[in-house]
Amino acid sequence: MTMTTPAGTTAARPTERKHTPAPPARRRNRPRRSTPLTIAMLAALAYFLLPLLWLLVASTKNTQDLFDSFGLWFSHAPQLLTNIRATFAQDGGVFAHWLLNTVVYAGVSAAGAALLAAAAGYGFAKFRFRGDRLAFNLVLGAIMVPATALAIPTYLLFAGVGLVNTPWAVILPSLVNPFGLYLMRVYAADAVPDSLLEAARIDGAGEARIFFGIALRLLAPGLVTVLLFTLVATWNNYFLPLIMLNDPDLYPITVGLSSWAEQAQNGGAGASSDMLPLVVTGSLISIVPLVAAFLLLQRYWQSGLAAGSVKQ
Repeated sequence: MTMTTPAGTTAARPTERKHTPAPPARRRNRPRRSTPLTIAMLAALAYFLLPLLWLLVASTKNTQDLFDSFGLWFSHAPQLLTNIRATFAQDGGVFAHWLLNTVVYAGVSAAGAALLAAAAGYGFAKFRFRGDRLAFNLVLGAIMVPATALAIPTYLLFAGVGLVNTPWAVILPSLVNPFGLYLMRVYAADAVPDSLLEAARIDGAGEARIFFGIALRLLAPGLVTVLLFTLVATWNNYFLPLIMLNDPDLYPITVGLSSWAEQAQNGGAGASSDMLPLVVTGSLISIVPLVAAFLLLQRYWQSGLAAGSVKQ
């Protein structure tokens, strides 16, 4: 269609377009609410937090309040600081010595186990050698063996070489972590690119330098995961130090607090009616370093949770 302009020329009339309404905006995906799932999560939360709440509340009570007052609420006269001072002063300050022993046992064991697991897992993931599958299957089978089944053979072995009643009797068995090796093998397969290793070899780097300078940095999140698992396992280990150690000065916190609890129940030498609050307060103090370790290392742990989930 044409139209005449004032100058007498003709011009094409613009074609009229129908107005199309804009598509409705998409509704934001709102999280679905499930009442049964919410109840289940609250039950799980209560299952994990109620023991900690009881421990915190019980640490503020004396012996009479432990039995007379409600377990999940404070007494009329909380005495947490008094119980903490009494715990560190009991038996000449032996609790601080037990705490130091536990820090040494757990710290050395966790660092050594994490480093050994990282080296072995990296080797299984990036190298091929005769019998590698058989060796890795043996590692998987070792995961299924309970630690208590190996306690007596380990004791006999250490007794034969004269390491019983020494710190090495607790540290050396804790360095072996089959689950940590398996975890590091799976993590190293995705976290360490083969092209990066080949480039380092072309540049003339040796295998030791590649592992400590390149691979170990890429394995940091998995390394921290194994370190935390081993730290918690060694810190809470009770049976192995119980059968390996006879000297109270070498006890970790678990065995030391157990000896206090036994004295409080059986009325042994040096026992008193006030020892039960000391056992509870000592248990509260013993979990503080573990909580601090998780808070300090969680950023390294969380940074590797999604590693390998996105293909690049």
